Amino acid sequence: MKILYHHRTASRDGQAVHIEELIASLRALGHEVRVVAPASSSSGDLGSEVGWVQRLRALLPKAIYELLELAYSLVAYRRLVRAWEEFKPDVIYERYNLYLLSGLMLKRKTGLPLLLEVNAPLASERGKFGGLGLPFLARWAEGVVWRGADFALPVTRVLAAEVAARGVPEERIVVIPNGINETHFSDVPAPDAAKRALGWDDALVLGFTGFVREWHGVDRVLRWMATEAAPANARLLIVGDGPARQDLERLGKALGLGERVRFTGVIPRERVPEHVAAFDVALQPAVVPYASPLKLFEYLALAKAIVAPRQPNIEEVLTDGENALLFDAGDPTGLETALTRLSTDRGLREHIASGAGTTIARLGLTWSRNAQRVTALARGGDPSASTPVRARRAQR
Repeated sequence: MKILYHHRTASRDGQAVHIEELIASLRALGHEVRVVAPASSSSGDLGSEVGWVQRLRALLPKAIYELLELAYSLVAYRRLVRAWEEFKPDVIYERYNLYLLSGLMLKRKTGLPLLLEVNAPLASERGKFGGLGLPFLARWAEGVVWRGADFALPVTRVLAAEVAARGVPEERIVVIPNGINETHFSDVPAPDAAKRALGWDDALVLGFTGFVREWHGVDRVLRWMATEAAPANARLLIVGDGPARQDLERLGKALGLGERVRFTGVIPRERVPEHVAAFDVALQPAVVPYASPLKLFEYLALAKAIVAPRQPNIEEVLTDGENALLFDAGDPTGLETALTRLSTDRGLREHIASGAGTTIARLGLTWSRNAQRVTALARGGDPSASTPVRARRAQR
């Protein structure tokens, strides 16, 4: 097939991983993929942000910035029309972004099917976390695009319910969670060797990957490490960077943790698995209620004992006591209790790690499998390759 892949993502974080891996997997299946995207999206280290975008957002009133986002749809539409004329695609695949109407506009012009990947309900998310100047316009734009796609592809069933509540028929909603590229995890050092490379030979390593923010709750892990409940050899490795780093470093110093806490900073993506290999306990202290966290799939791929909150989107992939230890997010000591249990019970860690190691294959959580689901839908919505939400509910 010829697939016209469109997105407006400029940041070099987990979003970039999703984009690059799905495109590579589609091409590996033999499909031609033409990408239409901002030029800045193809450069920069993983974990970095596009500075001029952040500065513009900070300088402009919210309403003006959002009108510029909406106006960008016209710019992107012209690019898509040129690509359609030159490439003659069979389908449009678009990563949903707020105020991005270009893919829908091309669908209406050409009649091409539109597959819309939905990773978050951005109108409500930005309204809650970043603020919106034009909330009614944002919600209108979001609903128009969601309802206009031939298939909406949310990353969790929780998010699928939100999409359905906005008027998208359930037979046009197919859940496709995040995944991994198995080849990236096929040649990693053994845990002992990974710890040795860090100079933490005899440590119990707790680890977190990604762009760490305040709401992730990593500060709770540091505070727990400073208590008697934490083993003296406990260490925390944060593989990545983020806006919470300075506060966490100050907190670690204030708690007297010193070298027991370490940040790698932004590192090449291919080096992430060799660091995660050192983890004894993999951390997901908090997560928004609709997300499909990429880090979880990487933890599973490397058979790590995971600690995560017990909430519906997490339980779509993780099962308490089988491939993770889940805690009640509403319990103010839930995370700390779970950390203590896993840190002091090696048998439990090994049991959960063993279950984690079988999850990817059991659930087909790979980018290659996702690419097969996408192309099956593009060819006519074959439910044998992708199970619609309605069918999933019937199965449960």
